[in-house]
Amino acid sequence: MARATLESVAQHASVSRQTVSNVLNAPHRVRPETLARVQAAIKELNYRPHQASRTLRTRRSRLIGARIEPSTDGVNGAVLGQFLQSLTARTQEVGYRVMLFTAVDDDHECALYDQLLDDYDVDAFVLHGTHADDRRTAWLAERRVPFVTFGRPWDTEPETPDRHGWVDVDGAQGTRAVTRHLIETGHRRIAFLGWPEELQGLGVGDNRRSGWASVVAAAGLGVPHGYDVGVPDGFDAGRAASASMLDLPSPPTAIVCVSDSLALGARSEITARGLRPGVDIAVVGFDDSPSAAVVGLSSVAQPLDEAAAACLRMLRVVLAAPAPPPGPPAPVLLQPRLVIRASG
Repeated sequence: MARATLESVAQHASVSRQTVSNVLNAPHRVRPETLARVQAAIKELNYRPHQASRTLRTRRSRLIGARIEPSTDGVNGAVLGQFLQSLTARTQEVGYRVMLFTAVDDDHECALYDQLLDDYDVDAFVLHGTHADDRRTAWLAERRVPFVTFGRPWDTEPETPDRHGWVDVDGAQGTRAVTRHLIETGHRRIAFLGWPEELQGLGVGDNRRSGWASVVAAAGLGVPHGYDVGVPDGFDAGRAASASMLDLPSPPTAIVCVSDSLALGARSEITARGLRPGVDIAVVGFDDSPSAAVVGLSSVAQPLDEAAAACLRMLRVVLAAPAPPPGPPAPVLLQPRLVIRASG
C-alpha cells in the first residue's frame, strides 16, 4: 500500500492541502469540525509527515526540550514523570518529539538551553517548577525563544499582565476541597503540614496552604500552636513533623499535607503508634501519586494529562505566532480532584 501523502489526506477529508498543513502545524486556525474531520483522515490513512523534508521546509527541528527530575524517595518526581509521559505521547501524535535533559539548578538549566539550541536547534521548551525571580523564563524571554510553563509566574502582581503563557493547577482549590471534606465528616482540629518558609518562593506550597487556611478561618476553627508546620519535603520529615503534632496536649484529628511525600510519612507515624489512619486520625496528601493509591492515602489528584495537552496547544500557538508575538496566550488554570480513600 502506498504511503499516505498530504494530498491524499486532503482529498480524503475534502479539504485543501493548506488546511491539512494547518491542522498539523497551527490547529488553532482550523474550525473544530474541520479539525476533527482532518484528524480522522490522518488516523485512517496512517499519515506520517516526512520529518526530514518538513525540517528543511519549515526550518524547524520539531524538538521540544523539557527537564526531568530524579525520583528521590519513590514519590517526589513521580508526578512530574506522569506529566512528561503525557506530554511525550501527545507531542508524538502531532509530529513533535520531547528531548529530555536534567540539570542541578536553574543556572545549569539555562546553560543547557544554550547548548540544546546550538547543537539540536530545539524549537521550544516546556518548563516546570516555576518560582519567584525565575531566571529561566527571563533567559528564554530575552532571547525570544518560544516556551510555556507548567506552573504560573509567582512573582507577577495581580494587576501586572503575564509575560508568558502558562498552565497551572489550582492548588488552593484542592486544599479547600480537602478541608471542607474533613469538616463535613466531623473534624474540628485540622492541622496543616507544609513546606518551610524558605521554600515558599516556589509559590506552590503557599498556594496550597492558603486553601486550608481560608476554610479553617471561615469555619471559625482555631489554629493552635503546632498546627501549622513547615518542613522540607520527604517521607522522614513528614513522619517527624506529624510525631510532634501527635504529641501536642490537644493533637489534631486530621492533617492536611502539601504533598504525598509528607502525607505518607505522617501516615507511617500514625500506624506506628497503633492508631488507624482515617479512623483515629485522618491524613490527606496532594498529587495522588501511585504510592498514595497503593496504601489507601486520600489525596488531591492533578489533571496531568489535561495539563500536558494544554501546554502543547499553547506552545503550538506560540510557535505559529508572528515575530514579535502580539502577546502571551491566555493562561489556563485547571481544577484538581479530591480522591477519598481509607486514610480520610
